[in-house]
Amino acid sequence: MALDVRTITAAEFPDWLRAKHTGFLQAPTGTEQEAERRLPHTDLARTQGAFDGGRCVATFRSFAQELTVVGGAAVPADAISNVTVSPTHRRRGLLSRMMATDLAAAKERGDVVATLIAAEYPIYGRYGFGPAAWTTEWEIDVPRAGLDPRWSGPSAQDGGRIDLVSGADVRKLGPVIHDRLRARQHGVINRDARWWEVNTGEVRPGPETWTEPFYAVYSNVAGEADGLIAYRADDNWGDAKQPLNRATVLGQIAVTPAAERALWHFVCSIDWITTVRSGHRAPDDLLPLLLPDPRAARVVTQADWLWVRVLDVVRALEARTYAVPGTLTLDIHDATGLTAGRYRLEASASGASCTPTTADADLALDIRELGTLYLGDESPARLAALGSVEELTPGAVAVAEGMFRAGRRAWCPDVF
Repeated sequence: MALDVRTITAAEFPDWLRAKHTGFLQAPTGTEQEAERRLPHTDLARTQGAFDGGRCVATFRSFAQELTVVGGAAVPADAISNVTVSPTHRRRGLLSRMMATDLAAAKERGDVVATLIAAEYPIYGRYGFGPAAWTTEWEIDVPRAGLDPRWSGPSAQDGGRIDLVSGADVRKLGPVIHDRLRARQHGVINRDARWWEVNTGEVRPGPETWTEPFYAVYSNVAGEADGLIAYRADDNWGDAKQPLNRATVLGQIAVTPAAERALWHFVCSIDWITTVRSGHRAPDDLLPLLLPDPRAARVVTQADWLWVRVLDVVRALEARTYAVPGTLTLDIHDATGLTAGRYRLEASASGASCTPTTADADLALDIRELGTLYLGDESPARLAALGSVEELTPGAVAVAEGMFRAGRRAWCPDVF
C-alpha cells in the first residue's frame, strides 16, 4: 500500500502526537487534554504526517522563527521540529519527502534560512544543513572554585543587586532581557509569549509534571534588569550529614559582563550547594574564567547544537556583517537546486552586497558548508583542510577566514 505523505487535519492531530511520542521513545499514548492544549499553537498548514492505512507513521512540523546573525540583524527562519519516523517505516524516504516539501514552501514564503536542533548528527547534512552553533555544559565543583564563601551579593562590587523573583515576574522581565540579548548575540532565536508561559509553568501543554524552579534577577545600579537565571536544586546529604546538593541551571541570560559574573557567583554561593551544572552555554562562555580556579569547571557536554540551512544566499550573506572587508566569488553546490549557483560577495565597513554572477569562482563549497560558516563559528581554513571547501583562487581561504569569523562564538540558548 502506498504511503500517504501530506499535511494533517485537526482530527488527525491526536494520532500525529502518538506517532511523535513513538518516534521519540516516549509513551506511545496521548491524552485529549494534551491535544487540546497543543493544537491551537500548531500551524496545521506546516505540519506533515505520513500515513499507512490511516495510521500516522512519521511526523514533521515547522514554524516561523527569527534568527540573529553576526552583527545583530534578525532574519526570518523556517524552524523545523518534531521530526520522527516510526521504527516500522524507516528507510522509505519519508523524511526526504517531508523535508523537500517544507524547504520548498519556506523558500517560496521568503524565509532566509531553515533551522533545527539535530537529535542525530548524520541525518541533516544531506538536506543542506550544517552545524552552525555548538553547545557546552560545565559542572562546577563549588568548594574547589575558590570563591569567597562570605560573598552575599554584587552590591559591594558594582552597585547592582540580585533578587529572587516569581514566575510571574519572569514573564514580565524575561522578554525584555532576552530581546536585548538577541540584538547583540548571534545564534539567539526569538521567544514568543507562549515560550515564557510554558517555561515558567503558566501553561503545561504536555503530560509532563511541573516543578517550580528558583528564579533570580540581576539589576544594575539604575535598577534595570540585566540578567536572569533559573535553577533547580536536589536534596542530597552525605553519610556524615554534609550537604552534597547540586544546582542545575535551566537557563541563564545576561546582557552585561557584570550581570553574568554576579549571577554565576550567586548560584555558586547558595548554602548547601556543592555542585553546579551550567546548562547549555556557548563553547567560549566566560563561566570558567569567572572562577578564581577555572579548573573547578569541567566540561561534561560538548556537541553540535543549532543547524542552519541557507535558503536565500543573497539575503543571508547581505544580512550579516563581516570582520574585515573583502571580495569573494562562491560557487555553491546544492543537490536540491534551491540555491545552487555562483555568487559574488563584497563586504565593506558600509555593509555587504551579494549578487549572482558567472565569473570564475574563488571558493567552491556545498550549501551545508555555507550553513556551517554562516554564524561565524567555524573556520574556513579548517573546512578547506577537511576537503569540504575547495580553494580555486590562491589565498581565497585566507580572505574567507578574515571575513566570516566572528569575535565570539555563536550561541543558541534554546531547544525547539
